[in-house]
Amino acid sequence: MTDTAPELTVPSYDRARLLAWMADNAITQTTHDHPAVFRVEEGLELKADLPGLHTKNLFLKDKKGRLWLISAAQDTVIDLKRAHRTLGSDRLSFGNEVLMWETLGVRPGSVTALGLINDGDRRVTFVLDQRLWDADIVNFHPLTNTATTALSQADFRRLLSLLDRAPLVVDFDALD
Repeated sequence: MTDTAPELTVPSYDRARLLAWMADNAITQTTHDHPAVFRVEEGLELKADLPGLHTKNLFLKDKKGRLWLISAAQDTVIDLKRAHRTLGSDRLSFGNEVLMWETLGVRPGSVTALGLINDGDRRVTFVLDQRLWDADIVNFHPLTNTATTALSQADFRRLLSLLDRAPLVVDFDALD
């Protein structure tokens, strides 16, 4: 008998299905293709030409096994050693690739709030930076790090409403 990794199920939504779902639900978006971006610093030149607030997204797990997705402005400082108290969780660490794929349907480097469309079991608590909640336009990867999707705040909130996801809005800049 050989040990093999369990086969992971394919998420319900990929980029094409996500964008089609948005169109079917009258969510206006603009998607720009670009080379793969794995870290915020890598995409700064690309983002300079795209309007709106750009994001960083952290997929986290606490000691009790609860999963968290923090979406923040790309330059927001998130101190994980302090943030857990604000979120009402235990200490936070990065979630692994298997959990990321199972819940959000994305790979490392492609973590995005738009992945919540794949979290039908609502395992992930969504935390949103106050700056993103207030921004006119927000930019996220459309389930792949080879593109950026821009949404007006109204369309982003409509998307969250359709997914029945109310974010925990946190002002990370104001944390003591």
